[in-house]
Amino acid sequence: PPGLLRTIKPLPMMERTVLFYDFHRQYRMPRSQNVLRLGQNRSLGPTGPTLPFALTGGIWILYLLGFNQSVATGVGFIALAGVSAEFGVVMLIYLKNALEERGDDPDADQVEAAVREGALLRVRPKAMTVAVILAGLLPILLGSGASSEVMSRIAASMIGGMLTAPLLSMFVLPAAYLLLRRR
Repeated sequence: PPGLLRTIKPLPMMERTVLFYDFHRQYRMPRSQNVLRLGQNRSLGPTGPTLPFALTGGIWILYLLGFNQSVATGVGFIALAGVSAEFGVVMLIYLKNALEERGDDPDADQVEAAVREGALLRVRPKAMTVAVILAGLLPILLGSGASSEVMSRIAASMIGGMLTAPLLSMFVLPAAYLLLRRR
């Protein structure tokens, strides 16, 4: 019956909301153990800037290819979210480690040198990660055959995000880290 369908339809979304809230409540990291803290009550969330930037790239490529939003593109965005969060977390860990090597109270020049060193250490691994992901997904995007329509939509959102997420994590995150640490 149509009334029953209207009642059941919002249940999966409510279920996901409850599960995400419960997961966040149980596995929230205490502020004292947060490895990404920048200093006295300042922190930079790793997925804050990287995730929207990656999702923007994925949405743009879906628009350019003429793909509609579907379950397959959603799966691609979920995979993209994991990779982009990893980009941000690893970049901030490298920046933090490079800064810790400079001592407890580095001056502005030492902070700038540490940020440059930490960011440069990530260039090759990040370039290799992006190249491997793009090389693996391009044949899927361009392929034809059984289930290629579904697979191309999953690959498209990942490829779009892999074109934008590394740019943010290589240029914007180190600059933001530098600005916040100079204060």
